[in-house]
Order: sequence, then C-alpha cells, then structure tokens
Amino acid sequence: MQLKTYQYRHPSDHVELDSALDSENTLVLIFSSLDKSQLSRPIDNVRNSYPNAIIMGASTAGEIKQNELYENTIQIAVCQFHSTRLQQVSLPIKAMKYSYETGETLASELFQTDLKALFVLSDGLQVNGSQLTSGIASALASQVPVTGGLAADGDRFKETWIIADNQAQSGYVSAVGFYGEKLVFSHGSQGGWDRLGLERIVTRSEDNILYELDGQPALTIYKRYLGEKAQELPASGLLFPLNLKDPDSQQSKVRTILAVDEQQNSITFAGDVPEGAKVTLMKANFDHLIDGASDAAEQITDLHQTKEGILCIAISCIGRKLVLKQRVEEELEATLEKLPSKTQQIGFYSYGEISPHTSGNCDLHNQTMTLTIISEQDA
Repeated sequence: MQLKTYQYRHPSDHVELDSALDSENTLVLIFSSLDKSQLSRPIDNVRNSYPNAIIMGASTAGEIKQNELYENTIQIAVCQFHSTRLQQVSLPIKAMKYSYETGETLASELFQTDLKALFVLSDGLQVNGSQLTSGIASALASQVPVTGGLAADGDRFKETWIIADNQAQSGYVSAVGFYGEKLVFSHGSQGGWDRLGLERIVTRSEDNILYELDGQPALTIYKRYLGEKAQELPASGLLFPLNLKDPDSQQSKVRTILAVDEQQNSITFAGDVPEGAKVTLMKANFDHLIDGASDAAEQITDLHQTKEGILCIAISCIGRKLVLKQRVEEELEATLEKLPSKTQQIGFYSYGEISPHTSGNCDLHNQTMTLTIISEQDA
C-alpha cells in the first residue's frame, strides 16, 4: 500500500497532490473542522487529482496528524492499494428513526463473500449511532470488522458533515468496503474514565432519549451532578459521560450527550439508552485517559509487517479533548509509541466512535480512543 499525507493550513492554500497515486483502488480521507462552505476548492483539488479514487471525510472537533492536534485545517491521507479492491456506498439519513434501516441497507449493498472490513463515517447529529451500527451488523457476517466514527462540530452541536458524492453534505452516512486476501485490518478501542456517584436504573426512555432515572427526571439528576456547569449544557455534559450496562448483553458502554430538552426534562444521547439498563455517571482521570489511548494501541494485532505504508486512523471523542486540554497530545503520542515506527496517523475528534467489542459485532462507543490500522501484505 502506497501512502501519503497532506495538510491544508488554510482552504486557500495551494497543495500539490501526487496524482500518480490515483486508481480505482485508492482511498482518500479528508478531515476538517472548517465549515463545509469553505471546502469546495480543496475538495475540487482532491477530485481533480484523484478522479478514480474513493473520497471520504468528516467534520471534526479537531484534526489529528501524527502526534499533533490541529484546528481549522484540512488533513488528507491518500492510500493506494496494490491488490485490495474498494467499494463505496453513501446514503442520506431520512430521519433519526431510520438509522437502523440506513445501516442495514448500507451494509447489504457492500456485503460480498470476500468482504474483509468496513470503514464508516456518519453525520454526528442526525443519526442514532447505536441503531446505525446495529443495522450494519445485521447485514454482515460476524467476522467482518466495522470501524469508523460520527462527524463532529466542535462543541457547537449545530451541524456536521461528511463527504458523500464528492462533496461535503449534512445528513449522510458513507462506508467503504475492503475486499481481498492481502488486506491487514486491525482495531483497538479503550476509554479510561472513572465512575462517579450511585448506580441508577433507566426507568423511562425511548431509543436514545432518556427521560427518567430511578423514577426521577433524568435532566434534573444530571444537573445536580454538574452544578454550575449545568448552565453550559449540552457541551458540559461531555465532561460527565454515562456508563451504561446493557440489560440484555450485560456489556458496558459509554454514552455521551448530544442535546437536552428543558420542557421534557430529557437528555438525548448519541446511542440508545434502553429501559432497565444500569447507569453511572463518569468523570475524568487524566492519567487513565492517556493510559486508555495506549491500551487501545496495544490491542492492535502484530500483523502489520510491511516495507510500505501503514495507516492509523485515530478517532477520539470530543469529551476527551475537552478534559485533557493542553495534555491532549499526550494521548496521540501514547498511541504512536505502541504502533510500528513507520505508521502514519491521521484522524479526528468525534461525537462517537464505531468499533467491535472485544468479540462480536460492531457497536457505537463514546469517550474512547478508537484506532483502525490498515496495511497490505507485501507481494
């Protein structure tokens, strides 16, 4: 796999892209925290340089390149595969309630017997992430790993976008399928948050909207924990995510806030919060968050033995960035320290991360560092 990365520090910059990497088996990834109206010229440059390539991208709460965090830049990775075949599907999300259906359709259109892996990018505000991933998993064989993330809009929660049909658009989800025996695709995901307060039971909810905990209004309880920071909701809620133990699978997941409704006294999360689930608020522990990023890298299988490019797509939650602040680059350094020395890392801070559990199907995660490592076996 041939791999090159590029950076626009400003959308009006002139960046010389290596068009020799263009092919039907080339994947171009674009991550930026700029408004989609500012991306026309850079995306046109990418499209003109790689007319045959698959182009994917997402809006961010900060861009990752190697061990550094950037904002208001455009980060690009170009991967030309030798023998791995690629196929892309992009779909509009009609409404949040159709998230499962959208994921199922997306995966069904990409599934073939030689499908080795799937990478997904989705609008971060108009989707129920856990329903989307459940729909994807329903249409795939269990051994096909699925990774990716939800686009972000800083801490504004106004509008996110992904690149679909070669342009930045809101309300879409896009996925690329990887096919062939030479692909090496690994993943890791870890959190690192500490529990805070009592364990409570979800007594009233509907999909990803939480109404009551222990029979009391959920938003009232949440505000009690946040104190003065309650005035800054929903952004301040990122500092206190929810640990959720699923009543059916008993797996622990983390959920983060997307919106609050003062009239309904409810909270909307990035993924489902089922009735009967046991939940506990969480708080940051700086060292544990950084250790979590390192642990995610340690989960990567030691299969990436190649003389050519190794790509790490790092997707970390915006809540981690807000907590770590000036220490945020420590988690980026922690991942690279555990990966092969030739690895090139690109990624973004997100509203949700998509990754398999230790075993089983993919799911939506929040407040994790999730890594996807891609390479090809040498010929």
